[in-house]
Amino acid sequence: MTTRREFIKNVAIGTAAISVGGVLPGFSAKSYNNIVGANEKIRMGAIGVNSRGNALAGGFAKEKGCEIAYVCDVDKRAMEKCISNVVKIAGNTPIGEKDIRKLLEKKDLDAVIIATPEHWHAPGALMAMKAGKHVYLEKPTSHNPAEDEILMEVVKKYNVVAGTGMQRRSWPNVIKAVQEIKEGVIGKVYFGKAWYVNNRPSIGTGKVTAIPDWLDWELWQGPAPRVSEYKDNYLHYHWHWFYNWGTGEAGNNGVHFLDILRWGMDLTYPSYVNSSGGRYAYQDDWQFPDTQVVNLEYGDDKLITWEGRSCNSRNIEESSVGCAFYGETGTLVIGGGNAYKVYDLKNKLVKEVTSEMSFKAGDISNPTQQLDSFHFSNFLDGIRKGTSLNADINVGCISTTLAHLGNIAQRTKTTFRTNPVNGHIINNRAAGKLWNRKYQKGWEMKL
Repeated sequence: MTTRREFIKNVAIGTAAISVGGVLPGFSAKSYNNIVGANEKIRMGAIGVNSRGNALAGGFAKEKGCEIAYVCDVDKRAMEKCISNVVKIAGNTPIGEKDIRKLLEKKDLDAVIIATPEHWHAPGALMAMKAGKHVYLEKPTSHNPAEDEILMEVVKKYNVVAGTGMQRRSWPNVIKAVQEIKEGVIGKVYFGKAWYVNNRPSIGTGKVTAIPDWLDWELWQGPAPRVSEYKDNYLHYHWHWFYNWGTGEAGNNGVHFLDILRWGMDLTYPSYVNSSGGRYAYQDDWQFPDTQVVNLEYGDDKLITWEGRSCNSRNIEESSVGCAFYGETGTLVIGGGNAYKVYDLKNKLVKEVTSEMSFKAGDISNPTQQLDSFHFSNFLDGIRKGTSLNADINVGCISTTLAHLGNIAQRTKTTFRTNPVNGHIINNRAAGKLWNRKYQKGWEMKL
């Protein structure tokens, strides 16, 4: 029996296919669109669906011409919950699959959403792209900078569409704010500040306990070096704060607004990095800082910073998350939602662009539900029409690397220079060792 994907490939053999960022290797997006037709659904699989992945599956299920056909998770409870969620939203019942490797063998699967724990992000995306699947990869794109370098290469090799969860790049008023910055609304911009604040409780000291019957602990760990004992404060959310699996608050939330600063100020990699902070609020198993200030210098004329406070939620600029651009003639502030304000040098509000759609503080799974549809449709149009992605893999990887560099400076308690072309750390052996990671044997990242 010939599958739909095989049919498309067979038709492509008889066409003069010049790739323009198309869906299949050697097969253009335009040709794909002509063959598939406007009514053909893009069949997606959602991988990692306990929290954010469940919200993403629900969001994509609402998109026209998209079907969540598969749900994949090592937690059978999360899988069942997500399947039920999709049934309620879209009416179809996705097929459940525990093992990502088996999921990626499916011939009728076009694309995947990856919202697993962070140590799985890049390895999962690499596996999916090598299998010819398009990828929507949640932030951060990786667990370490070396993985970002690999992802930026693999997307070119396998000619798939790869988008990232930097969704604010698709929000209309954020786009407008960045346009205004580039057009000189506050003059030359020389400083950008980003922040995230919360009131996270202590995670305590974990107790060794039996592995829950709903969890495949071996597969959950996947590419990460093995932790043999299972503790009761690992899952589900607290893995963010352990070096082996997470990237701390900088990777978890800092990347969003570091990305906006980088976008508005036309920046890529810095030339100088340092970070200060620590685990101050509690004495527990949490390994990353709960209070951190990262400084990223760009040559002699631009600086961006990120301030993270995981355990003190006093707002900055009346928002728990956001960024501010400081220029020669004023300041532009973007909060958590689809809105911004412009001030002159005397702190007078000279322009305010508002939106009813906003950021919902405290919602760890779906804080920007109303707005994310803009981003989802852009990704789907990238597959159907070859539309340029607002946040492609390069955008996500470069912005994620900024967070990693801050964490590396913090962990090594050093300040270092970096290559502004590729972000590589210069003449710092301790920091350089954290550019990549060790993998569990058999799970290494390879092109």
